[in-house]
Amino acid sequence: MDQPKLERLLRLMKLLTANTTYNVDQLADRLGMSRRTVYRYIDTFREAGFVVKKSGDCIRLDKESPHFRDISQLVHFTEEEAVILKSAIENIDDDNLLKQNLKRKLYSVYDNKTLADTVVRGRNAANIRQLLEAIEQQRQVVLHGYRSAHGGEVRDRRVEPFAFTTNYVQVWCFDTEDRTNKLFKTARIGSAELAPEPWSHEAEHREGFIDAFRMHGEHPRRVRLELGLLACNLLREEYPLAERDLRPLGRNRWLLDTQVAGMAGVGRFVVGLLDDIRIVDTPELTDYLRQYLSENNL
Repeated sequence: MDQPKLERLLRLMKLLTANTTYNVDQLADRLGMSRRTVYRYIDTFREAGFVVKKSGDCIRLDKESPHFRDISQLVHFTEEEAVILKSAIENIDDDNLLKQNLKRKLYSVYDNKTLADTVVRGRNAANIRQLLEAIEQQRQVVLHGYRSAHGGEVRDRRVEPFAFTTNYVQVWCFDTEDRTNKLFKTARIGSAELAPEPWSHEAEHREGFIDAFRMHGEHPRRVRLELGLLACNLLREEYPLAERDLRPLGRNRWLLDTQVAGMAGVGRFVVGLLDDIRIVDTPELTDYLRQYLSENNL
């Protein structure tokens, strides 16, 4: 089976076993496929021995099927096992790309609510649990006393949370005030209050692009940089996810060919290393740096 088809099957399995039920039209819309394809994939599950149940026009996979019990034994961790695994992973150097991959795999199979208590400590864990519950129940949340990174403004935000980034550091939300999708840092939330109102903008929920420099946006843009040894080492230390887009050129030079959400993140990195970095075929970054240096009298 080709990988894209397998990924679609797994995404459909996730929806068919979620706490929320869906009909075929909703499944087709969320997965970006036709009704006919949804029915064909459901038949694939049925032929493989999974029990398919219907409630009204909603369809579910029965978790009591022997197949699910077998799968749960393969991917389930006790809380103690999860703590041990997390501790072992955290002992890996931060600049090791393998660390992020291991985290992502652990978090994808472990129970989210228990994991929040295991990974996130202190008062922030309670906020994470509220956000997880809101996502499961598709309800709005009031983020009380959210501290904005821009100007230090502190105020309440009413949002529809729908996805976390790795390790619960940030949460993707639809901001009902300005009707846009945003990333909110969980550490900046004073308290999270589950609201009685359900999601009303689900069709507009979109996870934006997050680049290796931890910036996010809607439209990725290509950046190419030729790096010397100093710049390459600093890039690996400060932005380990960029390593996947590095390739050696020889003579202690490397090429970074990556996608960025905007020029601010990569621009800040380049400014401090102008003597060891050459911009390659990226006029937008050149223009950004020229303006930045002028505005800051550098």
